[in-house]
Amino acid sequence: MMEKQGFAFGDFITAEKIRKHTGGFDEKRRMRGFFLFACGVLAILVVFFRLFYLQIVEGKYYRYLADNNRTKTIIVHAPRGIITDRSGTPLVFNAPGFRKNDGKKTIQLTKEEAMALIAKGEKNLEVDSLREYPYKDILSHVLGYIGQISKEELEESAFLDYRGGDIVGKMGIEKEYEAKLNGTDEKQLVEIDSLGKTIRKLGQTDAIPGEDIKLSIDLATQKAAFEAMKDIKKGAIIVSAPSGEILAMVSKPSFDPNLFTMGKGYEASPSSYLDITDVLLDSKNQPLLNRAISGQYPPGSTFKLVVATAGLQDKIIDENWQIEDLGVLKVGEFSFANWYYTDYGKTEGLLNVVSAIKRSNDIFFYKLAEKIGVDALSKWAEKFGLGKPLGIDLPGESAGIVPTQKWKQETVSEPWYLGDTYHFGIGQGFVLTTPLQMNGWTQVIANKGVLYQPHLLINKNPKILASGLLDDKNLDLIRKGMINSCSQGGVAWPLFDFKVKNKDLKIDGKNILETPQSTTSADFKDWRKVTVACKTGTAEHGGEKTLPHAWITLFAPAYNPQIIITVLSEESGEGSNIAAPIAKKVLESFFSKK
Repeated sequence: MMEKQGFAFGDFITAEKIRKHTGGFDEKRRMRGFFLFACGVLAILVVFFRLFYLQIVEGKYYRYLADNNRTKTIIVHAPRGIITDRSGTPLVFNAPGFRKNDGKKTIQLTKEEAMALIAKGEKNLEVDSLREYPYKDILSHVLGYIGQISKEELEESAFLDYRGGDIVGKMGIEKEYEAKLNGTDEKQLVEIDSLGKTIRKLGQTDAIPGEDIKLSIDLATQKAAFEAMKDIKKGAIIVSAPSGEILAMVSKPSFDPNLFTMGKGYEASPSSYLDITDVLLDSKNQPLLNRAISGQYPPGSTFKLVVATAGLQDKIIDENWQIEDLGVLKVGEFSFANWYYTDYGKTEGLLNVVSAIKRSNDIFFYKLAEKIGVDALSKWAEKFGLGKPLGIDLPGESAGIVPTQKWKQETVSEPWYLGDTYHFGIGQGFVLTTPLQMNGWTQVIANKGVLYQPHLLINKNPKILASGLLDDKNLDLIRKGMINSCSQGGVAWPLFDFKVKNKDLKIDGKNILETPQSTTSADFKDWRKVTVACKTGTAEHGGEKTLPHAWITLFAPAYNPQIIITVLSEESGEGSNIAAPIAKKVLESFFSKK
């Protein structure tokens, strides 16, 4: 029996028809391959161009960043030059300190403040020296202060080599002589590790300290002037030598410049502003205004010295010309009175130029100004240095105002009247002057007709601004009137018989005189009388309810001047009562020195 055969393996194999590959499929495969190849090439090109950009185009920048990751430039700021008085006494010091750049602001730090920050991990501090002003508010308007350079200053040609954040002079001598006082900073290039620690020094440029400068300021006289002004709220005093050297300059109110330089922990002088914000925001009293050179005021009767010179030098009057004091002059509906008549109801009879200066008689100078004429008087005022800056080496000097007929028409749109001339003749009305200018025209009389440019930096060859303004005969007349003004019968009563205790003053019978024995004290022989030539002024302003400005200007000794003093006390009263006692204190200090 035959077994049934199973299914053969082949019986279950189904043979499918094999399809032929078409051309479309091959094209797609080729496109896919090309696309992958193109992507590869593009990727290579991107990498290549990126490497080219980083290494060639921006290579310098990235090398700079790389170098900065391992190098660092350390700035050690050069100390500013020292400012001294005429004898070499330092008026400023450089104290050790640090500087921190906080964004766009530079903050100066004391050593203690910096150590506290370093302990907290602060690393971005620069070695610096803080500016310290040991005499505080006594010299603030002379020396000024320093501070961070402004955007406006960076655009000026004088600051082309400066950077944002640098410290520069902002006021006074610090600003005027910035180019001398500023030094060249030290730069150290060092290599650092990843933690910012210095590994080694790679290079260095040494610091060059600023230049030291010597001022004409006499520290003892400056202190005496400041002390004499201690009760004055607003005002100024200038003390000069006949050569134009400024021996002392004070403006009130004053401020402590250390507030700007010595950090937050500094305690200001109790006699001054206690906080820098108080200084900056006091718009009423303006402590940053140097009234000695920038304040503009009517000069009052001190201007009569200029009027007298104009009349004498132009031969409009002489020593014999006289005016009778009637007490009041009438011009239409207006009255122009003499101060003596207004205060005491009295007149002073016939006056010549000497007695008119002695008594500061308004009637005499009303009529003299009328005789001279406004424009001629203005020309003489300009010869004496009014109406323009005198050129003192301090920033911010004002020009004042010398009025003319044309000036009034252009400024006020009104014609010039006779009453304007009368006011001009006694230093009132439109004329405005600075204390510095008044000191200048007083210098002209002290110098026999020569006006020097006022200056603070010691200068062996002072600049002459004008000369030949007074001949000897006219000088004698004006000087005599000024001497009489400070003597019995004059108006400057605090200076009558002015004397000091100083046996070293040589008695010459003219400038330095013996004093009569008025006491049994053994030291009476040590006292000397000093001849003083002066002129007071009481300048009205702002209405009847406002106190006048008090003025005095003088020189001494009268025939051989060594010192010229001008004092202004704003809104305080009469010149003889307020300003004269201040000048007397300065005179006492000056002539008591041995």
